[in-house]
Amino acid sequence: MANFSIADLKALREALGTGMVDTKKALEEAGGDVEKATEILRLKGAKGNAKRADRSTSEGLVATTEKDGVTYLLELACETDFVAKNERFGKLADDVLAAVAAAGADSVESALAAPAGDKTVADLISDEAAIIGEKVELRRVGALKGDAFEVYLHRTNKDLPPQLGVVVAYTGSDAETARSIAQHISFANPSVLTREDVPADAVEKEREIVTEISRSEGKPEAALPKIIEGRLTSYFKQVALLEQDYAKDNKINVAKVLEDAGLTVTGFLRFKVGA
Repeated sequence: MANFSIADLKALREALGTGMVDTKKALEEAGGDVEKATEILRLKGAKGNAKRADRSTSEGLVATTEKDGVTYLLELACETDFVAKNERFGKLADDVLAAVAAAGADSVESALAAPAGDKTVADLISDEAAIIGEKVELRRVGALKGDAFEVYLHRTNKDLPPQLGVVVAYTGSDAETARSIAQHISFANPSVLTREDVPADAVEKEREIVTEISRSEGKPEAALPKIIEGRLTSYFKQVALLEQDYAKDNKINVAKVLEDAGLTVTGFLRFKVGA
């Protein structure tokens, strides 16, 4: 009989985020030696990483840090909420975030190539995925420069780490309103700052759609231009932050809130796990 207790099994499983059966087998194979069992799980996991490549990663966390006037936001994804809330997964996110900030990485590609000790971030994630026994992927990385920042991290479940993160870069001194804008972004999910930031092809596609809808409704041809522009305005209110109705008072838009507070938003990031 292997020389380990139920407490040893539970502690190792919680430390690594591995499954009960795999952890038990590793401890049995290692004769109760925790370090050896960890190595066994890592080696077995490494062989399984390729097999897990097509699995879905709908859980995970968002994390953020600031360095030298730049705030970084990332999404680290995994398969289950058990792993998402595990301390080992949280430490991996912290290590990846530190490497991303040190390298000034602003994309997944540059982040994966960033040094992390004596290996790269890609190697670090792969090694940890092998131990954890789940697919783990760095899904998104963003970097935002600015004079001042407001960060809002939201937990969709109190037992899980933050799964929705917003970073707002701004000028001005009203931090309270800046935070309120970050919360608004978390709820309203704008994709751009201003209507001018919407890609021209996206605007043209929307114009075609609302034109077809308006004609199918039998609207008079002479009235179409005004109707189409009105519907395009509604579209911009959905996707452009400054055009949106303010979440805390839909009688005014975000642009007016910022103007009254003496703030200028220069950029924002919004990541939601799995979205």
